Amino acid sequence: MLYFLSTFRDAFSGLNIFRYITFRAGAAAFTSFLLCIIIGPLVIRKLKNDKIREDAGREHCDKLSEIQKHKQGTPTMGGIFIIGSILISVLLWSDLSSPYVLITILTCIWLAILGFVDDHLKVVQGNQKGLHARTKLIWQSLLGCLVGYFIFWHPEISTKLDIPFFKLSVLNLGIFYIPFAILIIVGSSNAVNLTDGLDGLAIGCVLIVAMGLGSLSYISGHFKFAEYLFLPYIQGGGELSVFCAAILGASLGFLWFNCYPASIFMGDTGSLALGGTLGIIAILIKKELLLVILGGIFVMEALSVILQVGSVKLRKKRMFKIAPFHHHLQFLGWSESKIIIRFWIIAVILALLTLTTLKIR
Repeated sequence: MLYFLSTFRDAFSGLNIFRYITFRAGAAAFTSFLLCIIIGPLVIRKLKNDKIREDAGREHCDKLSEIQKHKQGTPTMGGIFIIGSILISVLLWSDLSSPYVLITILTCIWLAILGFVDDHLKVVQGNQKGLHARTKLIWQSLLGCLVGYFIFWHPEISTKLDIPFFKLSVLNLGIFYIPFAILIIVGSSNAVNLTDGLDGLAIGCVLIVAMGLGSLSYISGHFKFAEYLFLPYIQGGGELSVFCAAILGASLGFLWFNCYPASIFMGDTGSLALGGTLGIIAILIKKELLLVILGGIFVMEALSVILQVGSVKLRKKRMFKIAPFHHHLQFLGWSESKIIIRFWIIAVILALLTLTTLKIR
């Protein structure tokens, strides 16, 4: 919205600053952070009054229920003000004529609504299981299908995969990009959701991944940088760095309340939307494969659940004491704060490694 003030730069030269992505990205981060800090206490108070609280009990796992008992009664569905702050900031500071921004907004809203319905069923209506897993998968897949179809037919967006570590190496998926997009959207949204089990763990990792994707978006949308690094140039892709900055600011704002011991949890409203949004940004800037490295913590958490389920079904034995992996570490005696900080450290290292790969080609 404020971006269009730059169209009056001939009359007022100072308005030219709204053209610069770096300025708008910084402003977006500050805006979303400030909104979270202001809105957060109001939302927490409202959720407490309405008794929208976390049920820390874990069915069929008394030990985990005992470990998590201090979380009982903590307000949840904090994703409401995370996503709200991000969207307000993006609407203020992004170029809303960009198809990249619009498809990312659609993804964020779609998954936030899906997560909100799931949270509402679990917390408000008392249905502990919430939405059936198959129902969530169908809606996530439908979104992925729409995104994949849009990319396949859009003349300015490629269905080619940029292969990390290899100079100018690409793989054109063509029509098969549609199921690939479904895989990315479903995988990224659920991976963040699975990671959201300890105070500040998921949102801290989202913050780090958003920083990495913001840098990649800016580089990919800058012709000279992309040419120098032998990366596919995404015309207008730099605009997504403003969206990433808004996620970064909102993540910092939410972490203010979600750090150990948490005053509020994001719930599926936040985790599904944030995960899917990171996934769609990686798709649009053609960094889908690098997301596996950048979001390595989320991949590890999701993989631990897949391996656990597969092992139980095929071998009738558990690979881990419990899944996701962060709970396995709790069962081994690791303190919650130690797990969180060490996962953040690994996430930072993976982000640095991801940026390093740009030169290893």
